[in-house]
Amino acid sequence: MGYGLFGWIVIGLAAGALARALHPGRDPGGLGVTLLVGIVGGVLGGWLGRFLGAGPQSTLLNLALATAGALLLLVLWRAIARARAGRS
Repeated sequence: MGYGLFGWIVIGLAAGALARALHPGRDPGGLGVTLLVGIVGGVLGGWLGRFLGAGPQSTLLNLALATAGALLLLVLWRAIARARAGRS
């Protein structure tokens, strides 16, 4: 039995918090955007974990993949926001 969407949202919230702790600083959009980025990272990490064959028994691997996805999205989000601010 897998996590399901609700499980990935919860993992994504944790991943968003971990990504924020690993990459501190001011986020465009604040905490809410960071949590949404974490949820998206969690869902993407869950998809990637399932694709790689990680089952629900490997929670640490799934959390690590979700955190990596959230961290990557957070870095991209900040870069896009900085580029937009530079053009204005």
